[in-house]
Amino acid sequence: MKALEAIIVSDKMTKAAVAEIKLVKKHPFYQKRLVLKRRLHVQNEIGAKTGDRVKIVPCRPISKTIAFKITTILK
Repeated sequence: MKALEAIIVSDKMTKAAVAEIKLVKKHPFYQKRLVLKRRLHVQNEIGAKTGDRVKIVPCRPISKTIAFKITTILK
């Protein structure tokens, strides 16, 4: 899987954060664009804050819910 761009929604955990990914898909019959949102728990060792745009990559499972890691802060 490739690197994804996400926005940090919550950073209240000590070493983790909640990131939201927006995916835009087209409906196969109606051709309308659908915006799908996914919230993922990510490992936050860099220190990203709420509202930051970050790049995340998949990694080995660190805990029950964390399977992504923040690589860089974009904004």
